[in-house]
Amino acid sequence: MIEWLTEPWQLEFMQRAFIVALIAAVVCVVVGTFVVLRGMAFIGDAVAHAVFPGVAVGFVIHANLALTGAVAGIVTAVAIALISQTRRLNEDTVIGVFWAGSFGLGIVIVSTQDAYTGDLTSFLFGQILALGDDDVRAVASVGAVLVALTFLLRRQLIAVSLDRETAKASGLPVLLLDMVLYAMVTAAIVVALQAVGNVLVLALLVTPAATARMGTERLATMTAAACALAAFGSVAGLYLSYHYNLAAGGMVVLMLTAMFLLAWLAAPKHGLLWRRLRAGVRVAPGTRPVPPSPLPVKKDSVP
Repeated sequence: MIEWLTEPWQLEFMQRAFIVALIAAVVCVVVGTFVVLRGMAFIGDAVAHAVFPGVAVGFVIHANLALTGAVAGIVTAVAIALISQTRRLNEDTVIGVFWAGSFGLGIVIVSTQDAYTGDLTSFLFGQILALGDDDVRAVASVGAVLVALTFLLRRQLIAVSLDRETAKASGLPVLLLDMVLYAMVTAAIVVALQAVGNVLVLALLVTPAATARMGTERLATMTAAACALAAFGSVAGLYLSYHYNLAAGGMVVLMLTAMFLLAWLAAPKHGLLWRRLRAGVRVAPGTRPVPPSPLPVKKDSVP
């Protein structure tokens, strides 16, 4: 058992994979907590797809794929925030438009190339086992900035997430905070692309926070629990990937999904089994709830 646990750590590429997976998990959870709190998981998927045309452009012009993808994602996120301010369209509608448009643009750009496997494919499905020291340093730097920025803006982001109208009435720059949050989501997605790829990145952003949400109402507790769950799921997924020769990004996502399903079933207070147990305690099997006895009616009150 000890050898099973220690063997991957003897390889440098696995050491880098573990470090990047942990950083990506924590960064995505810190930002993703506000995504779940606002019920805007769709924005994560939209931005992930918005990164795709930027990655395609980077591939065509032989530029840094992460940089061009981040630029495309931020531009799209800002556009979504601005257009969502109109009262004629809700946020989900605008996100859906840009989600489809961005992915379509990426497909058109990719189709202009005769061969586009290599780096572009690894960016879509993750390349965590092929990262170098420079990649680790870049992920760590961006992650540190995102965590620090989230900590500094946490009160304003919480206020906007809970009640936008009240936040606006109190003088908070709601539109600017929306743009900042969208840009942070984009940066977190670019970090996570190194670990799980464009296709599965939404899982790191949403699933751990949603899992923690099943067991707590406090934001600080939810964030801490989600970080622990994401870290465990990422490390466990990498272990299984290494020992059974499976796709690393896919195994990380499957571990996170399995923990969410477990929380949905057994989480205290809000889990399915817990609710069924409480319902069984309130009404014993084979019995019927006794209705309350009617109040006595005074004779002189009857017409």
